[in-house]
Amino acid sequence: MASDAQEPAKRAEIYTYDANWPIYAMNWSVRKDSQFRLGIGSFLEDYRNMVQIVQLDDEKNKFVADSRLCFEHPYPTTKLMFIPDKECQRPDLVATSGDFLRIWQVGEDKVELKSLLNNNKNSEFCAPLTSFDWNELEPKRVGTSSIDTTCTIWDIEKEVVDTQLIAHDKEVNDIAWGGVGVFASVSADGSVRVFDLRDKEHSTIIYESPQPDTPLLRLGWNKQDPRYMATIFMDSVRVVILDIRLPTLPVAELQRHQGTVNAIAWAPHSSCHICTAGDDSQALIWDLSNMSQPIDGGLDPILAYTAKAEINQLQWSSSQTDWVAIAFASKLEILRV
Repeated sequence: MASDAQEPAKRAEIYTYDANWPIYAMNWSVRKDSQFRLGIGSFLEDYRNMVQIVQLDDEKNKFVADSRLCFEHPYPTTKLMFIPDKECQRPDLVATSGDFLRIWQVGEDKVELKSLLNNNKNSEFCAPLTSFDWNELEPKRVGTSSIDTTCTIWDIEKEVVDTQLIAHDKEVNDIAWGGVGVFASVSADGSVRVFDLRDKEHSTIIYESPQPDTPLLRLGWNKQDPRYMATIFMDSVRVVILDIRLPTLPVAELQRHQGTVNAIAWAPHSSCHICTAGDDSQALIWDLSNMSQPIDGGLDPILAYTAKAEINQLQWSSSQTDWVAIAFASKLEILRV
C-alpha cells in the first residue's frame, strides 16, 4: 500500500542566501538541533555593523532569516563562531571578535549579549582582535589573537583571562587550537608558532616565511591529524602545508589559484582533504593523501567551484561534513561536495 507520508524533498547541491550587506565573517552552528544554521557578519566601513543567523528551511527549500536573530555589532566582526557543542549540553552561544571578544546567547526569538571581554587590564579599550578560536575539547576556553602581538586565553564561564602572552614580534593574525592546552598562531612577522599552556615561557617556531617579514594571514590545524597545518601568505596564490614534526620546510605547496588565497578549511572528517578559496572566485578541494611523495608540476585539486565574485570566507561544516559554505559579496552559498 502506498504511504501517504511524503518523502522530504531531495536537497539541492547549492543553496544561496542574499544578505542586505557585504558578508565577511561566517560560520556554521555545530549543534545537532540546528543543522544547516549559519551566522554571518557584515563588512561595512561604519561603526554600526550587523550579525544575522540564518537557517535552511527544508520545506521551503531555501534559507530563511528571522529578523529577531539579527543584531547590531560595533565594527565589522573579524570572526564568528558558534559554541562547539554538538550534543546540545550547553546554552546556544555565538562568539564574535572585533574591538572586543563578545559572547552572545541565542534564544528562540532573540540574541542577547552575555559577556564583553576586554583583554587589556589597564584600559577600557582593547587592541583590535584579528581572530579567535574556540577549544572543541574544552568549550570554556577561547583563544584570541590581537594586533598588539598578544594571544589571550579566556575562561568564558568565569569571564577571566586564563593566560596572556606575547606571542610574536608583530601583530598576530590568526590562532588555532591543536588540543586541550596547545595552540598555534601566525603573524605579520612571518612565523608560525606553537604554544603549550603547560610551558608558557617557550614557544616552538614551526615555519618562517622565506621572504623576511612576509605576513602570514590564516592558520588551519588539521583536526583529524594534528601533525599537519596549513597557512597562507598575504597577497599570495600559494597555500603552504606544514608537518610539525618537520619544521621549517613545507611538506606541500598548493599553487593552482589564479588570485590571492583568502581562506583555508581542513575537512572535519578526513585528515587528507582541504578546501581553499580566493580572489579568483574559486573554491578548490585538494586530496593530500600522497603528500609524502613530491609530484611533478605540483598537485591539482580534485574539485573546483567558481563563484560569481571573489570569495573572502570559507567554512566546512563539522556536523554536515559533505557541505562547505563560502561567502562572496553579499551572498552566502553552501555547496554539497
